[in-house]
Amino acid sequence: MAERTTFRLRVRFGKLGRLRHLSHLEVMRALERSIRRADLPYAVTQGFSPHMKAAFGPALPVGTAGLREYYDLWLRELVPAPEALARLAAATPPGMAPGAARYVPEKAPSLSAALTIARYEVGVGPAVGPEMLVRAVEDVLAESELTVKAKGKTKVFDLASVLPEEPRVESSGSGSTVVLTTRMGATGSLRPEALVGRALECAGLPHAITTVTRTDLLMETEGGFMRP
Repeated sequence: MAERTTFRLRVRFGKLGRLRHLSHLEVMRALERSIRRADLPYAVTQGFSPHMKAAFGPALPVGTAGLREYYDLWLRELVPAPEALARLAAATPPGMAPGAARYVPEKAPSLSAALTIARYEVGVGPAVGPEMLVRAVEDVLAESELTVKAKGKTKVFDLASVLPEEPRVESSGSGSTVVLTTRMGATGSLRPEALVGRALECAGLPHAITTVTRTDLLMETEGGFMRP
């Protein structure tokens, strides 16, 4: 029997406000409920336990917000992308509302494989001035490696490899923001708050991290980075 044609819709959404405290599994379930409420003709997987055919980008840790997150949804029928976006927007909680939708080729690489670059903003409270924060981050970068212990495991990150761009510090009315880009891989990725927290600790400064936001997910190319 010929394989049924499906259409791969890529949706960009956010994880904002109180919803940043949801786990990746809870986000997936909430979005799947929204897709059902939107009454889109989604495809289902084959096998003994059929379920909605959808794939999500790299997981966000609990407590981390996201501005440009992605999932792919396979549809049985070609619904115009603007219509699909409008239906999803009406059915999705505001904190996870979709911001864009477009069709991508069926054979395009998976989101988890293609998205290897993440950009973050780590907010630091006014107890730490931007000049002190700049020096603290520079001191950690000078060490070349960062050792992180979490859940009983120890990982050593080569900072030159895991940070494709130089972190920078920006001042704001409520404190400072560390903007940094990390490279994700099969062995895991460096959580930005680990680097900033280490910088504050080594400098003897208060642990004043207030927010962590993933602002972008990108694909790495020979010429730089691009959005999916």
